[in-house]
Amino acid sequence: MPDEHASTPPKANPGASIDGKSHVNKGSADSLALDMDSGAAAGAVPVLLPLPLNQSYDYLVPPDLALSAGAVVRVPLGGREAIGVVWDREPGARKVAASKLKPVLVRFDVPPFGADQRRFIDWVANYTMASRGAVLRMALSVPAALEPPRPQTGYRLAEKSDSEQAPPIRMTDARERVLAALRAGSPRTLSELSRAAKASASVVKGLCAAGVVEETEIGQPPPFARPDHARPGPKLSTEQAAAAAELRVRVAAGAYSCTLLDGVTGSGKTEVYFEAIAQALAQGRQALVLLPEIALSAQWLDRFAARFGVAPALWHSDLTQAQRRATWRAAALGQARVVVGARSALFLPLRELGVIVVDEEHDPAFKQEDGVIYHARDSALVRAHLTGIPIVLASATPSLETAVNVESGRYAKVYLPERHGTAAMPLIELVDLRQDRPVKLPGLGQSWLSERLRVAVRETLEAGEQAMLFLNRRGYAPLTLCRACGHRLECPNCTAWLVEHRLAGKLQCHHCGHTAALPERCPSCDAEGTWAACGPGVESLAEEVSLLFPEARTAVMASDTLIGPNAAAEFVRAIQDRQVDLLIGTQIVAKGHHFPHLTLVGVVDADLGLYGGDLRASERTFQLLQQVAGRAGRAERSGRVLLQTAEPEHPVMQALAAGARDRFLEVEAEARARHGLPPFGRMAALILSCPDPEPLDRACRMLAQAAPHAEGVVVLGPAPAPMAILRGRHRRRFLLKTRRDIPPQGVVKLWLQGLKLPTKVRLQIDINPYSFL
Repeated sequence: MPDEHASTPPKANPGASIDGKSHVNKGSADSLALDMDSGAAAGAVPVLLPLPLNQSYDYLVPPDLALSAGAVVRVPLGGREAIGVVWDREPGARKVAASKLKPVLVRFDVPPFGADQRRFIDWVANYTMASRGAVLRMALSVPAALEPPRPQTGYRLAEKSDSEQAPPIRMTDARERVLAALRAGSPRTLSELSRAAKASASVVKGLCAAGVVEETEIGQPPPFARPDHARPGPKLSTEQAAAAAELRVRVAAGAYSCTLLDGVTGSGKTEVYFEAIAQALAQGRQALVLLPEIALSAQWLDRFAARFGVAPALWHSDLTQAQRRATWRAAALGQARVVVGARSALFLPLRELGVIVVDEEHDPAFKQEDGVIYHARDSALVRAHLTGIPIVLASATPSLETAVNVESGRYAKVYLPERHGTAAMPLIELVDLRQDRPVKLPGLGQSWLSERLRVAVRETLEAGEQAMLFLNRRGYAPLTLCRACGHRLECPNCTAWLVEHRLAGKLQCHHCGHTAALPERCPSCDAEGTWAACGPGVESLAEEVSLLFPEARTAVMASDTLIGPNAAAEFVRAIQDRQVDLLIGTQIVAKGHHFPHLTLVGVVDADLGLYGGDLRASERTFQLLQQVAGRAGRAERSGRVLLQTAEPEHPVMQALAAGARDRFLEVEAEARARHGLPPFGRMAALILSCPDPEPLDRACRMLAQAAPHAEGVVVLGPAPAPMAILRGRHRRRFLLKTRRDIPPQGVVKLWLQGLKLPTKVRLQIDINPYSFL
């Protein structure tokens, strides 16, 4: 397989496992040719269950039940019943006598999982070293969607209602309107009929009692309207039109390809890839769009509705169970033509998929860090490859992995060098905090804004424009300590300080969610009134701003102040409608928002995130700050960005100020290649955790003794994880580095072979880690 860290799907053997052998049936995967002569009982099918198991189980096929590979079924399992999918027969599967097999109970009336989706699930399991059942569970996440929705009760004219034999009734205007509405169309629900006839429900019920109208069952209407691909979109610039035309050609070709849609912030990338979606719809295909923060994408949804006339189907964690059920089933039946969702939308059973778009492909939110640990961007590339469809990666700050693939010719690229319309890129300036130190404020104490940034904010507000201050720290202060003895308030479950949230009146751990009230006395020295808040958070920044600019309408935009997509949408609209003068925000303000009246962005601590042992620290900081800077000057008025930094000479700061993104990526690539780091080498993290450190250390010694020794393979650790205790569990880490031509999965498999860890010790494997906590 090619280098998976470079986001490259398999070219020749997509079903390759960690030992290089195929686990995918090469034959016609949608027929019942499930290798009946390969050791299985006659008339038996393998069924994969959505449980943490890697193997499938054989079940008998009843004579009256027709099954094909991919069929979703209910089967007996011990003393209960379970839902599963008829899978492909593995070569050399263990033979089980027919007398010992139980029959399949039910085949659900939903389209079967296609061969490409089954192979995709196999690939994800093999790549992440998770069980296939655990991956299947993500695809069968809404079991209730397998049953058709209950039919509705409708009303229609009784068969003899218009004949002379119909019983005489006293007609009223309301009754006449109801009958006229029923004569004009098909059966309607009670609420629809009442609205159409402008009559109460009791009028309809009275006509039923008189035998003039009768009840009937009617099916549920389609949950999603069909987008109009022919609806005219906004007028595109010359560069946009050329990029859109290239994407349309690739979608029309109906074959795998990967294209990076690269463009500066505000260049109109969304409108360009909408044309790729329109092409897929025109060909009768479905489209999938992955967004890093779908709950914060109100503006994106407005743009989609303006382009296609309807809203898309949504998939994210804030949906109700009823909404998830409707969306899953609509995706499977082809009723949801465009699905827009977070990373888990990648596992929806979209049978007619024609294009995948990964917007903001660089965003770390695409990496899932618990359960099955996978990267949605990389996995989307594989799904597109297995399905044989094009995929578009869109970003103003592409990841280094993607940039390397473009450079090597694996990916195509279309580029939008200018902002749409008359908008120009903002001017980025560095504020050296060593020279322009924030001064203390009367009544507040420590300040976080330099004089230069204060002046810029004041000038912006006086000009009637909006300003934004960016600080990627939630709450009031990241640390609270006792002035008398230095005691620091920390989480009892994690190796982390408790963050003060003064507005909510609590201390909170941002890792496990533990909350507590600020104690009246120090638990170490019993001193009273000695607590000191150390370091800035968005709440303390808002406090400073209220003193400096009391006339300004200020609002804080952070993940704990915006609960749910509706709150986020209202907040964004308030900014658009100029109900806010000064916005203070964390990283969620960088998620593609378009604020036409915002002309100044001030980054309070540009150095935050530059260090910490993360190999992608510089890249992530550059991407985040470039995206934040891109919020300024997106309309007619020019934009300005001030970055407060104590290291203005740092390559990240110099690249931002000079607008030298490509040069920064070149330097970053050279450094990674020199040390054999991704995408020029491979990595895997093994994280062991346990409530008790003694068995944990015993397990680490066991793994250390069995660690592989080979050319091109390096094992680092064990070492306490930076987050040494998380949610009450002690943690240790191993880091495996291999040459680019050595897949780490095979090394890890051989390493763990025959090892039995203590019962309470949990092992988590992260291939190509993004988090180093």
